[in-house]
Amino acid sequence: MRIGAIEAGGTKIVCGYGNEQGIIEDRVSFPTEQPEKTLEKVIAYFKDKQVEAIGVGSFGPINIDPASPEYGYVTTTPKPGWTNYPFLPTLKSAFDVPFGWDTDVNAAAFGEATWGAAKGLDSCVYYTIGTGVGVGVYAEGKLVHGLVHPEGGHILTRRHPDDTYEGFCPYHGDCLEGIAAGPALEGRWKVKGSELPEDHPAWAMEAFYIGQAVAGTILMLSPKKVILGGGVMHQKQLFPLIREEVRRNLNGYVRASAVLEGIDDYIVPPGLGDNAGLCGSLALGLKALRSQ
Repeated sequence: MRIGAIEAGGTKIVCGYGNEQGIIEDRVSFPTEQPEKTLEKVIAYFKDKQVEAIGVGSFGPINIDPASPEYGYVTTTPKPGWTNYPFLPTLKSAFDVPFGWDTDVNAAAFGEATWGAAKGLDSCVYYTIGTGVGVGVYAEGKLVHGLVHPEGGHILTRRHPDDTYEGFCPYHGDCLEGIAAGPALEGRWKVKGSELPEDHPAWAMEAFYIGQAVAGTILMLSPKKVILGGGVMHQKQLFPLIREEVRRNLNGYVRASAVLEGIDDYIVPPGLGDNAGLCGSLALGLKALRSQ
């Protein structure tokens, strides 16, 4: 069985294929440019791969309502050229196979629930904290949709008392993405996060914001695992700081051993590492094939 997978991020597109065990057998990546040029490269990659289905996890917001005439479109993204672009319809015009379609973070959550850190659990939440901030939600054994899809990267948070950075989100200014994503680190401290030392005050401030968001997610959704991925979370020193902020925010209210005693195994990095998104897209394609 050969299943295609597309992890479409705002910075780069990763294409690959794998099998029903979640093993990625081939992959390639290229920058996310104007949609026509980008999709041309995607289609060229899959042209001779003979995949049985393709799963797509895309940066958003996207239209995920199968009854909508704009199903499969990218909608109100701030990424130039992609607003209202028919991403999925363009792929469907090139390949006559079943397609899975969801957000990149929902795909990552699905991958982690299928083969990764949340395997065997019926719920988890996946955060990606990188160029932007996104949240994928897997609950009661399925991915969460609704009016649109989870957009937890744009929740509002309390300001850190020492933070004067205005935020970079074009819609909300200082939402979680606007003050905690990679560009916010660079905008606030004038260097890329990867260039900051481990003991820099940037990381305590970053944990202050992420910890608030995660505590709110625990209170609202009660997931059985919280997974933090993305480029910013390659800074491993963030994990203990975030766990402490979560405990501080919850203040003993959530009487669960996972929080009170086992938080190191509850708030974790992706079990699939940087393959979470691509494996999740593979899982979407596999699900589409099996439900055909």
